[in-house]
Amino acid sequence: MILTITPNPSLDRTYELPVLDRGAVLRATTDRVDPGGKGVNVSRAVAAAGQRTVAVLPLGGPEGALLARLLGDLGIEAAGVPVAGTTRVNVTLVEPDGTLTKVNAAGPEITAAESEALLEAVRAHSGAADWIACCGSLPRGLPPQWYAELVARIHRAGARIALDTSGSALTAALAERPDVVKPNAEELAEAVGRPLVTIGDVVKAAEELRDRGAQAVLASLGADGQLLVDGSGRYFGSAPVAAVRSNVGAGDASLAGFLAAGGSGPAALSAAVAHGAAAVQLPGSAMPAPADLDLSAVTTTADIPVDRSLTEPVRFPSRPAEWTPEQGSVQ
Repeated sequence: MILTITPNPSLDRTYELPVLDRGAVLRATTDRVDPGGKGVNVSRAVAAAGQRTVAVLPLGGPEGALLARLLGDLGIEAAGVPVAGTTRVNVTLVEPDGTLTKVNAAGPEITAAESEALLEAVRAHSGAADWIACCGSLPRGLPPQWYAELVARIHRAGARIALDTSGSALTAALAERPDVVKPNAEELAEAVGRPLVTIGDVVKAAEELRDRGAQAVLASLGADGQLLVDGSGRYFGSAPVAAVRSNVGAGDASLAGFLAAGGSGPAALSAAVAHGAAAVQLPGSAMPAPADLDLSAVTTTADIPVDRSLTEPVRFPSRPAEWTPEQGSVQ
């Protein structure tokens, strides 16, 4: 069983538009609503693969009730913690060429009592978990050290933890030695404080995170593929994608594939790449089912192309000065 914790979940509403014309009245060609948040997406991908998953998350207001119902419809057990605030609703506008315009709400402010209830809910379900995936931005009210405390508690319980967050929440948690961290290139550049221009730069940055405490680093690099650096070595995986429809949640699908395949080594990396490649070809934040996966198209190698330039190099600092980790990222 894979247990997920999403401190700031959402309802994700996606509209596909023939054209995005500011100031006009627009008619969507498709309209869908999905349970959202990075940990929720991991649970959705695990459930789509037919495996058991439990999602721990704060739920508030009618939006929280709808989120719990949608998770139940997908076969996901929602271990919801009631909060006084209202679960947020995010909106994504998708243009025909795949360009996304995403509006993320801030979400509720979590009280100290609600924070402790979330930590206790994770502890209560951790005994049956093969992996615990802690994912996404921290909502208002939770300090950057919250994930570090969660990692420490999970390790005291004898469980393994994968962490997918960014900014100060990521760097604070490294000292507690999470079993896996899963940054994208932008988050990795932010963590090490320098540009990432080549795959070799990514390798060095991943090794630096391991020196600072991460036991393994699974880095998603968009169109270039994914990199795994752990105690057994360094591995690079990639797969061709005919057309990108939406990359929302692709990194979450990758993490789900990685953990479901054991969470270590090149075989798990191949599963991560297959899940990510399948996810970007689906609408909105839809998660891939087994029929969507093509493991035969994945190439995994220990011969890292260190001199290859990234398709989208990160020129640090790549985010505006007013950016905060709570705003999150697409991957």
